[in-house]
Amino acid sequence: MKQRILFCQLCPAAYQVSVWKCRMVRNLQNLFCSGKLAKQKSDKRLPVVVYKHNSLMRRKLGNVNLALQEHKVTNLNIAAPKVCGIVIQPGEIFSFWKLVGACSAKKGYQVGLIIKNGQTSQDIGGGMCQFTNLIHWLVLHTPLDIVEHHHHDMWDLFPDYGRTVPFGTGTSIFYNYLDYRFQNNTAQPYQLWVYTNDVYLCGEIRTTLPLNVKYHIKAEDERFICKENDIFRTGKIFRECVDKATGTVLFKTLIKTNYAKVMYPKSQITAPVYPAEKTVLSQS
Repeated sequence: MKQRILFCQLCPAAYQVSVWKCRMVRNLQNLFCSGKLAKQKSDKRLPVVVYKHNSLMRRKLGNVNLALQEHKVTNLNIAAPKVCGIVIQPGEIFSFWKLVGACSAKKGYQVGLIIKNGQTSQDIGGGMCQFTNLIHWLVLHTPLDIVEHHHHDMWDLFPDYGRTVPFGTGTSIFYNYLDYRFQNNTAQPYQLWVYTNDVYLCGEIRTTLPLNVKYHIKAEDERFICKENDIFRTGKIFRECVDKATGTVLFKTLIKTNYAKVMYPKSQITAPVYPAEKTVLSQS
């Protein structure tokens, strides 16, 4: 059966029209939930650190031009202060794009790496995915509810050079209709504190009172399989909630099933590659 061609695939002009339409729809949606979107910032840190993590800004990503990494650092330096200090009160929703806004050359953003249709590309403001990756990783260690999350589901684009978080916990964003959002459905406020130094994009998620639980994110059943001359990365990501006082696992939730095509040479895979079984993991 011949695959149906979408309107946005007809030509560059049709693509731009589709982007404009999606952005207008999101702007209308924002009008209806504007009272719920977090917008108040504080220069005082909330007293309790729930979780913190540092993300290396200059990383080896296959054969990606290192200049794009430097441009990404510039972009993160511009964007981080727009989020730093935001307080998400009970009932409020954090929206990445509502705080950061459009990334343009006029604002100082430079051409950086982006992911488009399973391939690396370049565009103004490239590198923002690393920002939402960090925020997502912080939020996964809290009781906050993720209400909008997109990810590069189908492809494993880069070898594991110094990976510190499980594959499959990343994000995909595109201004403004592919957003990253979470909601505070707890009884106390939370705050994101993010900043850059010479090496890292640094993040903390804070609140007012200590939590009685902690969260662990674990990868299980990870492996590479070969199927019809292609290699796929499979595995499952679980989230555990642990009682701090007793160490008891209160619940364990499957949050992601990975089935991603490896897009880099087999020689760069540092783990064994197994033949595909008759039944393989399905894409989540």
